[in-house]
Amino acid sequence: MIDQVHGEPRFDCVVLHEDEYLLAIEKPAGLLAVPGRGAEKADCLASRAVKRWPDALVVHRLDQATSGLMLLARNIEMQRSLSSAFAERRVHKRYEAIVHGLPATPGSSDGWGEIDLPMMADWPRRPRSKIDLENGKPSQTRWKVLAHDVTEHRTRVLLEPITGRTHQLRLHMQALGHPIVGDTLYGPEDGAPRLMLHAYELRLTHPESGAALHLQSQVPF
Repeated sequence: MIDQVHGEPRFDCVVLHEDEYLLAIEKPAGLLAVPGRGAEKADCLASRAVKRWPDALVVHRLDQATSGLMLLARNIEMQRSLSSAFAERRVHKRYEAIVHGLPATPGSSDGWGEIDLPMMADWPRRPRSKIDLENGKPSQTRWKVLAHDVTEHRTRVLLEPITGRTHQLRLHMQALGHPIVGDTLYGPEDGAPRLMLHAYELRLTHPESGAALHLQSQVPF
């Protein structure tokens, strides 16, 4: 956690990795990843990071309601390298979520199941996305049960996006019949204080040093 240090700008997000090439920062739930339209949506992780590291460049995004790890590059070459790594699926991402209901554990030998449902933007109801078997783009998510809470009728799950569509994890879990708790777009009204979805793990090869980076963020729920 960085605050006012030696006259430097305040930055009140958790920094998990910092070097001369890239940053790994925890985005809190409710904070935009990049600026939106209008002055009221100017505050975001990207703008806060630039005040602390003027060379910081966005590589990927998280939904405003989602918390967790984001990578930022510190020069344009690193931004290109990291963007290519994401596009080529060389960055391995895992999320943890709490969903409604008690889904059965997938029957595979390793306990992982896969959701393979094409998606596209739901333009009349933006910013929502929708499943469209004919016109949607290929979209795959791996998922695994961690624990059932029979009393609350909820389940903690691991989610591993193979593709990276907008709202993919949220929409895929809804399509499975188990929307994420606190999802105001795809789930029922449940009174949850936030979307129970956290990007907790990133694995990648550092594009400059070649070292293996394994970054983990504590799940806040």
